[in-house]
Amino acid sequence: MSLEAVLLLAAALWCTGLFGALTQQSIVMLMMGLELMLGAVIVAAAGAWYYIAPGRADGQVVVLVAVTAMALEMAIGFAVVTALFRDRQVDMSDMAAELKE
Repeated sequence: MSLEAVLLLAAALWCTGLFGALTQQSIVMLMMGLELMLGAVIVAAAGAWYYIAPGRADGQVVVLVAVTAMALEMAIGFAVVTALFRDRQVDMSDMAAELKE
């Protein structure tokens, strides 16, 4: 697989995630769009590191750390969404804006 194909895949994931993040009102769908965008950055970084320094494991370690951080971020985000839904029955992003007060 060439670097151009990897970057094209990353761009497609980024665009899909951006579309999902901008058009959805559900908090869960919004988080899924953000997850796709983060995944696109990880795919692009992994592809770039593979073609820049294929013999070194530095890129693989950074990608594993990024995936771990992404999983933790999504787990915390879903916990917050679950707590909001249980406490105030909030499941849309426009209803969550009222929580600033």
